[in-house]
Amino acid sequence: MGARPPEAKKRRMEYNIDQEIYDNFVKACSKKGLAPQVLIEQFMKRFNQTGQAQFSSLYP
Repeated sequence: MGARPPEAKKRRMEYNIDQEIYDNFVKACSKKGLAPQVLIEQFMKRFNQTGQAQFSSLYP
């Protein structure tokens, strides 16, 4: 058997978020055809790189 490439490691996040804010976020993602977890991952990556919290820079 050949070696398999390593799979991406994922971490479950558990945070308390206001229900209305969460619902609006998921609806907005759905309307734009985006997956919420992908946006959060990209936001976190951008924040780590630049130290700035801006969603507008992810999807203009």
